[in-house]
Amino acid sequence: MLRQIQQEVKEWSLKNFENQQSWKPLLGAVEEIGELSHAHLKASQGIRTHENHDDDKKDALADIIIYLCDYASREGINLEQELIKTWNEVKQRDWKKNKKNGIE
Repeated sequence: MLRQIQQEVKEWSLKNFENQQSWKPLLGAVEEIGELSHAHLKASQGIRTHENHDDDKKDALADIIIYLCDYASREGINLEQELIKTWNEVKQRDWKKNKKNGIE
């Protein structure tokens, strides 16, 4: 599924932003992380209650993934493949048992 979304994002981005450098969607992802942090902070503080913090968090998360798909495509990275590879490494770590590095 992620591979398909990355391909669709790539096609859409090339159509709309043609030869854009890869750092631009990377900065877009960083901006969205700021928006996610903002929504989470305001929700935890119980302020700006006129804003829908839950919807804002969901939107920011999805935007982050879209920007990262664009970045990965422009860098020639298969995001799904790398996610699976890295997750297979990370899920082997047991930080409760092995406080030093998760594996020893």
